[in-house]
Amino acid sequence: MQASEITTWVDDARAAFLKATDLDSLKTARLAHSGDKSPIALASRGLGALSAEDKASFGKLIGEAKAAVADALAVATNLLEAERDRKVLLEEVVDITLPVNRAHRGGLHPISIIKNEVSDFFIEQGFAVEEGPELESGWLNFDALNIPADHPARTMQDTFFIEPIESGMVLRTHTSPVQIRTMLTQTPPIYVICPGRTFRADELDATHSPVFHQVEGLVIDKGITMAHLKGTLDNFARHMFGPNVTTRLRPSFFPFTEPSAEVDIFFNNRWIEWGGCGMVNPKVLATCGIDTDQYSGFAFGMGLERTLMVRHGITDMHDIVEGDLRFTRQFGVGL
Repeated sequence: MQASEITTWVDDARAAFLKATDLDSLKTARLAHSGDKSPIALASRGLGALSAEDKASFGKLIGEAKAAVADALAVATNLLEAERDRKVLLEEVVDITLPVNRAHRGGLHPISIIKNEVSDFFIEQGFAVEEGPELESGWLNFDALNIPADHPARTMQDTFFIEPIESGMVLRTHTSPVQIRTMLTQTPPIYVICPGRTFRADELDATHSPVFHQVEGLVIDKGITMAHLKGTLDNFARHMFGPNVTTRLRPSFFPFTEPSAEVDIFFNNRWIEWGGCGMVNPKVLATCGIDTDQYSGFAFGMGLERTLMVRHGITDMHDIVEGDLRFTRQFGVGL
């Protein structure tokens, strides 16, 4: 090993660094001239075999050479990084004169969003979610629910009957047939909600639609009382409308519950009708083969459109059904 050799190594390293055209080629040059297998690194490891006098002199030369190579590498790195950044600025510049992309990201309808929210809430409470067909038999839609043949809800004014009329098929007027299907196929205890689309012969106006959505709940178990119903509705209302909402039950009548009640909420400084509820009529339980001496239950039902309108201050049903993106985008994509 000669001093002139060390000088040559440094010169070769500087030249290689200057020839590098990008950071990748500089990395190759760095490994060749200052890596573990470079002449300087090998000479440094060979110092141990030299005499004490030569070790001191050559050690100083090699140390100075390493520092010179490191300085040259730093200069070359700074130059190439600056060149890279300059190219990035030129190649990735944003042309603000280009027309804006006005395509909107798709998402769920607000009714689907609130349906999923309600389902998630009750699943957390231990309920299952049950669904059924929209084209339903009259027996499941009416008779099994203790709705007699002469009930006004069975007339053409409220129900869409499917031809031929003798088929006994209707577009379901509520999701209650799903409750009947559940009680016919499952044994208590039963804790389910039944969200879905329903149909009634109403004109589309600010507060009504011939196609709308409901969520109904059903609980069948031993020792179920109105207190359990009230507690469930209180919890549900607080989730949907906030912790300060108040609920009340007003006596009412439904053929499939006894006693029955309307559910009101005190929201935005006024009482608002929200839905119906009550204890499941023993006749309905018996029709489904449930022992009324052992089991009792409650049921409730709310319109999802009404829930959405009350919670968000929507005053016209047309906004919900017409699919205007200016309306639906307010609720996010809901995914």
